[in-house]
Amino acid sequence: MSAEGGTKAIIAALSANLGIAVTKFGAWLLTGSSSMLAESIHSVADSGNQLLLLIGGKQSRKKATPEHPFGYGRERYIYAFIVSIVLFSVGGLFALYEAWHKIQHPEAITEWKWVPLVVLVVAIGLEGYSFYTAITESNRTRGKASWVDYVRRAKAPELPVVLLEDAGALVGLVLALFGVGMTLITGNGVWDGIGTAAIGLLLVAIAAILAVETKSLLIGEGANPDAVKQIEQAVLAGEGIERIIHMKTLHLGPEELLVALKIAVPRSETAAEVAKHIDETEVRIREAVPIARVIYIEPDIFRAREAGEPTVTSAPPVTA
Repeated sequence: MSAEGGTKAIIAALSANLGIAVTKFGAWLLTGSSSMLAESIHSVADSGNQLLLLIGGKQSRKKATPEHPFGYGRERYIYAFIVSIVLFSVGGLFALYEAWHKIQHPEAITEWKWVPLVVLVVAIGLEGYSFYTAITESNRTRGKASWVDYVRRAKAPELPVVLLEDAGALVGLVLALFGVGMTLITGNGVWDGIGTAAIGLLLVAIAAILAVETKSLLIGEGANPDAVKQIEQAVLAGEGIERIIHMKTLHLGPEELLVALKIAVPRSETAAEVAKHIDETEVRIREAVPIARVIYIEPDIFRAREAGEPTVTSAPPVTA
């Protein structure tokens, strides 16, 4: 569901940004407004972002190979990281450079004064539609989490990236509208440069947020607390397992989870009985958390009882 929703949001954003980029470039050629140029580059960068996310999604579906036995699920994280570092930063730094140039050499908008205003208002409408689509698709997987928690904890990078892109685009359009509007009102091109600088700072800030979040996914994140709890309950729901000695989880991709467990089994059980209980445990884990596709379970004897510690029949706190 998250992959399908992410693709739908990406395509909606790509369609909007391509159309917006063309109209913004036209407005810049007619008026020479640096805010319009910065917003044009912003839309081109956003379009490139969405293409990269689509490529990452396609690459992640490649089958596992001996060289990459756990598959290519993290391709989606890599391309999201490229989006944050390269395109957002390039767009932001270009806008800051253009702002510096415009503030140093301000130019009033003397021709086609109405064009940038019309283009920006239309762009706000199109970006609003794209943002609405991203919100709708995100709500399918967000649950009760706040928007901040959703962006920080989502394992699929596409929707958080598009959400931040579209939110940044809407704010950037408002800033551009302010810069252009003040330039037209006062006849002072410095306002155009100030609007451009604000757009640049906005893009760099969004790039930094995305870089931090995707870096965490690239390093390797465990399952969220709810999934960890469901796995623990599934493990302890069957026979032949005294407790979880320790457990670790790792996302191999947004929809693929690795679960590694060491469990305590009764001393009296035979190897056949242990194997049977392990097979049953794997089935219960996959029923509870369907994305747990790679599971390793190691049986052991809980020797702490020999030291006089009380027997524990429920899972202790574990770190995923």
